[in-house]
Amino acid sequence: MHFQSVTNSSEATTQTLRVAAVPTRKPRICFVAPAAWPVLSGATDIPVVGGAEVQQSLLARGLAATGYDVSMVCLDYGQPEQAVVDGVTVFKAFRPDEGLPGLRYIYPRLTQMLGALRRADADLYYQRSTAMLTGVVAWFCSRNRRKSVYAAASDIDFLPGKQQIDYRRDRWLFEFGLRNVDEIVVQNQRQQADCLDNYHRNATLIPSCCRPVAAPRDPNEILWVGTIRSYKRPEIFLNLARCLPQFCFTMVGGPGGSDSSSINYFRAIEAAAKSIPNLRFHGFVPYSEVDSYFDRARVFVNTSLYEGFPNTFLQSWARGVPVVSYFDTGSRHNKDAVVRVVADEPAAAIQISTLMSNARDWRTASQRSLEHFSDVHSVDSAVSRYARLFSRMGIVPALA
Repeated sequence: MHFQSVTNSSEATTQTLRVAAVPTRKPRICFVAPAAWPVLSGATDIPVVGGAEVQQSLLARGLAATGYDVSMVCLDYGQPEQAVVDGVTVFKAFRPDEGLPGLRYIYPRLTQMLGALRRADADLYYQRSTAMLTGVVAWFCSRNRRKSVYAAASDIDFLPGKQQIDYRRDRWLFEFGLRNVDEIVVQNQRQQADCLDNYHRNATLIPSCCRPVAAPRDPNEILWVGTIRSYKRPEIFLNLARCLPQFCFTMVGGPGGSDSSSINYFRAIEAAAKSIPNLRFHGFVPYSEVDSYFDRARVFVNTSLYEGFPNTFLQSWARGVPVVSYFDTGSRHNKDAVVRVVADEPAAAIQISTLMSNARDWRTASQRSLEHFSDVHSVDSAVSRYARLFSRMGIVPALA
């Protein structure tokens, strides 16, 4: 316990009183992010990367830099227990392939995850993306008198029956979590409305974030980056490359899973891409190395049926790279759309050609992207919004 000396000036003789100071500590925030270790650590030998993991890593670093005691629960990828990365302490759960099929749901996955949550000993636990883990975190926090936050990662998170959850048991646990977490955070107004309409929960809108970077010099490529999954429709990008042979196209992305259907789909896209002369296909690239591809991009293209809020948009806008997309984020800057939204391949080809060929049009779109990013999607802005949310929840930084 710390003590301070106080002089009582009303006494003829100065008396030193020993007054116990109130002990304080920084609030503890734990990110429950099983697959985030490769992104957080910058590992290049683990072929895992996802938007939710990127966002949690950025927020964890940002909160740690502003005075929170931040931890993260990740899978065991061989890292040391309680490894510290940029002020974030990482607690290990289970290995990705650990346990016997049919039994590993309980042991080691559930038991070791709960053990890691206990070791983290946080005031608030933050989990992102639809999974049974949402229910586990909500139950753990309720039982241990801790606070919990669920953060959406996709526009289908609040559409019952549409979430990317395979088993009824896991769906029940996820929806149990939605009903019982203390707060829900969403990325856009569409998610906010769906959460209220379908799950009767009010959600706080906090836009996704990214670190600013230097704008590239003389970029000349058309870029697609994402996991090779059917709903992301990478074949559309291949068709655009075929119909615009005068431009250089670049594609980056690994398989969407380790099962045979995911691997076969990836191989089919890879084979088709390598048959197109003006398209370079790079497969999986670690998050720590992907920036160089955005540095060479003049236009970024998104072909997904649905998204949450793509980190690739932020990586583009941070550099002033305009985006052409089949998906509308609703982003506006001074009432002007930031994304060039298209409905089909002919429309996409026109927008891409214009941005590649018309310098004045590209500069206008580039400046709008940069300004919108700076105003809405900086890490500092996101951390400030989360600090206000945590304050409402009674989780506040200690006074200096």
